[in-house]
Amino acid sequence: MNQVTAQTDVVVIGSGAAGLTAALTAAEGGAKVTVFEKQRSLGGTSNFFEGIFAVESDMQRERYITYSTDEAFKNIMEYSHWLANPRLVRAIVNESGLTIAWLQKQGVVFTDATINMPDSPRTYHVVKGKGEAVIKALTTKAKEKGVDIRLAAPVKRIAKQGESIRGVIAEVDGEEIQVGAKAVIIASGGYANNKEWIKKYTGFDLDINLMPIGNVDKTGDGIRMAWELGAAEEGKSLLELYRVGPMGPEFAMGSQIEYAVVQPDLWVNPKGERFCDETVCFYDATVGNANARYKEGYTYSIFNDSVVQRMQERGIDKNVVIGIPPGSKPVDFYREMKAALERGTSEIFEADSVEELATKMGVDPAVLKSTVDEYNTYCEKHHDDLFAKDAKYLWPIKTPKFYAVKARTVFLGTMGGIKINEKAQVVDKKDLVIPGLYAAGFDAGGMYGDSYAIRYSSGLSSAFALSSGRIAGKNALKFLGK
Repeated sequence: MNQVTAQTDVVVIGSGAAGLTAALTAAEGGAKVTVFEKQRSLGGTSNFFEGIFAVESDMQRERYITYSTDEAFKNIMEYSHWLANPRLVRAIVNESGLTIAWLQKQGVVFTDATINMPDSPRTYHVVKGKGEAVIKALTTKAKEKGVDIRLAAPVKRIAKQGESIRGVIAEVDGEEIQVGAKAVIIASGGYANNKEWIKKYTGFDLDINLMPIGNVDKTGDGIRMAWELGAAEEGKSLLELYRVGPMGPEFAMGSQIEYAVVQPDLWVNPKGERFCDETVCFYDATVGNANARYKEGYTYSIFNDSVVQRMQERGIDKNVVIGIPPGSKPVDFYREMKAALERGTSEIFEADSVEELATKMGVDPAVLKSTVDEYNTYCEKHHDDLFAKDAKYLWPIKTPKFYAVKARTVFLGTMGGIKINEKAQVVDKKDLVIPGLYAAGFDAGGMYGDSYAIRYSSGLSSAFALSSGRIAGKNALKFLGK
C-alpha cells in the first residue's frame, strides 16, 4: 500500500446534510476538518428534501405558532411508544429551532413554517431551492472556513490505537492514504443500497419488493466501521417507508397519474381486498407501514372516470409534494394515461368492467367485484363499516372506465445502525462512550423507536440529520479542547 500521511483535527465521513453540518460546525469552532465523500458529487439524498422540522423557531414565533419543545418531545416519545432514546429526542427537539437560525446565517432561505399533512403542528420549515440549496450553502461556508472536501474518496476503515481514535484510511486517486485525526464523525447516509443487509435486517428484497428512492451506493460503510470498533447497534431495521406509484423509467416523479394513486379512494392488496382506511395517505410513514405489510412490494389504487372528473373539477385532496398542494388539478391525466398504456406499461390497467380489470391485474374477479361492491355500499350509506374512513372521502366507483395502478412500497433511506447518546457520541455494548467517535443522520439510531415519527413532526428526518450533525460537531470541539 502506498501510504501518504496527513493530519487534521476532525474527519467527517459523508457530505450530506449531517456531514456538512458537522464539518462546518467544527470548523467554526476552530478545528481543522477534512470531509471524505464516496461519490463524485456532494449531498446525496439530502439534495431532495423540501422542508425541515423545528420547534420554537423565529419563523414560528412570527406566525404565532405556539407549539413548544415540551409538546414536541412528548408527542414524539408517545408516537415511538417510548422506544426512542428520550435524551436524544430531547436534544434534537431543543436544537431544532437553533438549527433553523444557524442555517439562515449560512444563507439558507426559508419560505414558510407550515404543515404537509392535516391537523398537525406547523413544524415544517419549507426551504427555497429544496435540500440542494442547503447543501450548496453549507459547502460554500465550509470551504470558506478551510474545510478540505475530498470527492470520490471512500473511507475504508477507522484507525484506532488502544482507546483512542487515530484517524482514517481512505482511498484517494486509487491510492490508500492515512489521515490522522483525534475525532471522526460518521455521516455516510445508511445502507439503502446494500441488498444483503436489507434482506438480513428488514426481510425485504431490494429492488424487488422494496424500492429505494434517491439513494445511490449507500452500503453502510460508516455503520460497518463503527461496528468494527465495538459500537452498539440501534435502529438498524428501521426504514423511512412510503407508498407511491406508478414506477419505472417511463414515469416522471410527480406525474399526474400519481395524483390519483395517492388520493384516499379505494386501495386493495395484491389479492384484491381492501386493506386500510385510505386516509392514511395523509401521513407518509403510516401509509408506508400499511403498504409494507404486503411482501409482493405493491398494492393497487382503484378508481374510475368519475374520480378523475372529481379531481379535475375541484382538485386533489392529498398533495404529492409541497409544490403540488391540495386543490391542484390533474388536467393532463388522460394524456399521461394514454401514453403509458400505449407504451405497454405493466403498472397501469384499464377496463370497462371491474371483472375485466381484475383479470388484467391477475386478481380473482369475484374477489375484486365483492370488494368494490362492498365499498360502494359504504359510500351509499355514508359510513365505512370496515375501517371507519371519514365519510367525506367515500366516493363511489360504479361506472367505467375503471383503472388500477400499482402503488409500490418505497423508502427514502435506512434510519439507524449505530447507537449514540444525546451528544452524538458513539457508545459500545456497555453504553460506554468510544472517545472521539461520533455519528449523525441516517447512520445513527435512537431517534424513532419502531417507526418514523411523522404525525407531530413534519420534516424530522432532515432535521435529525442537521441537528445531530451540529451536536456532533460541537461535542467533537469539546473533546478536542477547543
